Amino acid sequence: MLNWFRKKRGSGIIRKGKRHKVPMKPLDYSPKIILAWTKAIEGNEEIQNWLAENGFEELAVSIWALKLKQDARDWLMENGYPHIMAMINAAEGNEPAREWLKTHNFILFYNMALAIDGEKEGYQWIQANSTPDIFLLTQAMKKLKDDIEENHNDIHKFGTD
Repeated sequence: MLNWFRKKRGSGIIRKGKRHKVPMKPLDYSPKIILAWTKAIEGNEEIQNWLAENGFEELAVSIWALKLKQDARDWLMENGYPHIMAMINAAEGNEPAREWLKTHNFILFYNMALAIDGEKEGYQWIQANSTPDIFLLTQAMKKLKDDIEENHNDIHKFGTD
């Protein structure tokens, strides 16, 4: 019975099981695609479907990963997007994911994760070193994660997601 309350092993960036090296895919998106990603995170399913069908499947899947869907998280890891998954984990307070982002020089994702997790220094860095589309993306991710947290803490909504 006590096992129910223990943290699952292997729930960090690297999962247990079959391991095979998957090359990390580059992330280079125009501001229009970043804004489309933002709108999809805000709930526009039509844009999310467009992303999935037009060469940006990782962005569409990342929305499900943000919403705590394990199959989406696995997909990101298995298809060359551990950097996106690390940013999502880091935004949830996962310290090893934060360290991984810093070690692998994903400074933008590191600071986005800090901001999403509510740390002022992340927002300050983004405001000083990033573009407005990245700022809007970060805000949309933070709102989604905050909404999920609020639902998890609301006794009336327990188990509804």
